[in-house]
This record gives sequence, structure tokens and C-alpha cells, in this order.
Amino acid sequence: MPETPSALRGQKYISLGTFRKTGAKVATPVWFGEDGNKLYVMTRSDMGKVKRIRNNPHVTVALCTARGKIIGPEFPAQARILSPEDHSHARQTINRKYWLARLPLIWYRTDTYLEISFQ
Repeated sequence: MPETPSALRGQKYISLGTFRKTGAKVATPVWFGEDGNKLYVMTRSDMGKVKRIRNNPHVTVALCTARGKIIGPEFPAQARILSPEDHSHARQTINRKYWLARLPLIWYRTDTYLEISFQ
């Protein structure tokens, strides 16, 4: 299985590009956790990116600023919506990286985690 591109390791934000049924890409800046050759993203199940990933698991990942400006190369990847029993591991990878992610009042509506693997 391909490794996480070195340009993304240890960075703060990635731009997660998901695709509409029309083929138009929608880029969203997100926090992410890292574990081996996979990235983990937390979100809410009612967000558009989750719906788009259900329809098409092909995504792009690029280094970006907090506002979403892409500042590095883009990499093709696959996203998978994790089952609830896998949420704990994904959450731990994010909590290790961002102290704000540990505050339950801010993230209490987070109910979905994505696993991203590279092609």
C-alpha cells in the first residue's frame, strides 16, 4: 500500500477535494490525524463532503493554509467512511495532533470519521 506523501506529514491542514456527480471538485480545508500510511478526518454526517464520498470515494489531498489556499502538490487518494467501532482510533490520531480537538464542547456534533489512503 502506498505511503502518505512526505509533503503532508506533520502539517497542520490539508485540502480534501471531493467530487460532485457532475465531476466538479469541491475543496475543503480540514484537520487530519496520521497513522502509518493513512490519514483520518473528523466531520459531521450532514456535511456535503460525506455525501460526495458516499457517491464517489476518489478524492484529492493537498497541503493548504487554514483558509484553504493550496500551497503544495495534489495527491490522488481514496476516502472511506469509518464504521462507529473504528471512530476511537481515528479520534485518537486527531487528538494527538490538535489540543483543540480534545475540547468536547467544540466538537460534540462530530459523528463521522473518514479514512484516507493513497493510491
